[in-house]
Amino acid sequence: DKERAEAIQQKNTQKLAGLHELLYAEQKHAVLILLQGMDAAGKDGTIKHVMSGVNPSGCTVTSFKVPTSEEAAHDFLWRIHKAVPQKGYMGIFNRSQYEDVLVTRVHKLVPESVWKSRYDRINDFEQLLAENNVVLLKFFLHISKDEQKRRFESRKDDPTKNWKISPADAREREFWDDYQSAYQDAIGKCSTRYAPWYVIPANKKWFRNLAVSQIIVDALEELKMKYPTVL
Repeated sequence: DKERAEAIQQKNTQKLAGLHELLYAEQKHAVLILLQGMDAAGKDGTIKHVMSGVNPSGCTVTSFKVPTSEEAAHDFLWRIHKAVPQKGYMGIFNRSQYEDVLVTRVHKLVPESVWKSRYDRINDFEQLLAENNVVLLKFFLHISKDEQKRRFESRKDDPTKNWKISPADAREREFWDDYQSAYQDAIGKCSTRYAPWYVIPANKKWFRNLAVSQIIVDALEELKMKYPTVL
């Protein structure tokens, strides 16, 4: 239930703060958290609530929007690779390399032969990161179409969230089924032993926060990190 879940999530927030400090002190691993989902799925909210205990000096958040002219002049992974955190740090991607097999596919921005080849490029890239001690945690925040509509409508009446609404939101809803198919392929083709996908039921924000925080804490605890000893 919600009350119990929020209590556990608060404990996870405290655990995460300590584990993040260990990560920074040990300097052996980096942690990269990817958040994907339809508009209003809660990517920003997840960052705000789950990562509230993390020291900002050791964590970066990168939001990937429409590529700039410089980014578009390079291969599709160029802007992604340069944002990967260094060892000892945690990085959070709000959207990611997967936009190039989602948006580009749905809106036919590149030929099918191009976006289809990107699954293998993404897997190779993520394997390279894993081999260099980057822990990848990929979350798809899965909401229903009805829940997305409800959240859009609630934003209209909230002056603190009204600014988030744009005409593009309504246009993108028309491609809902196409996005679901694109996500299914991306998750199916790119969920690997070294970089698994986690599909998070996100209609209930409290459950979303609990699930994501628990997975991150479990992954960091598996590293068996220790504070270094100065001789």
